[in-house]
Amino acid sequence: MPKRVAIGVVTSDKMDKTRRVEIPRLVRHPKYKKYVRRRTICYAHDPENESGLGDTVEIIESVPRSKQKRWDLVRVVEKSTAVDVAALRAARKADQGQTDQGDEG
Repeated sequence: MPKRVAIGVVTSDKMDKTRRVEIPRLVRHPKYKKYVRRRTICYAHDPENESGLGDTVEIIESVPRSKQKRWDLVRVVEKSTAVDVAALRAARKADQGQTDQGDEG
């Protein structure tokens, strides 16, 4: 039986060599016939820590590596273009602090 392949979005990259991947899907409600959004959460092994938060990745089924981790990262399909606003503000504040000190001397 071939291994399953899935494409999803990384929702957490806080763990070392592990990524939490969310695979969205639409399911038709049996009674109301309306399409409802559902998601599947998978934990994937990323040995080089190459993927980040918000990246679209391709994962493949593998042997169990831990209690929850049963997928391997194949490749990063698309890097996230989201901007970390808090990091930008901190960098801007640090940059302004350096320019203020440079003007005094």
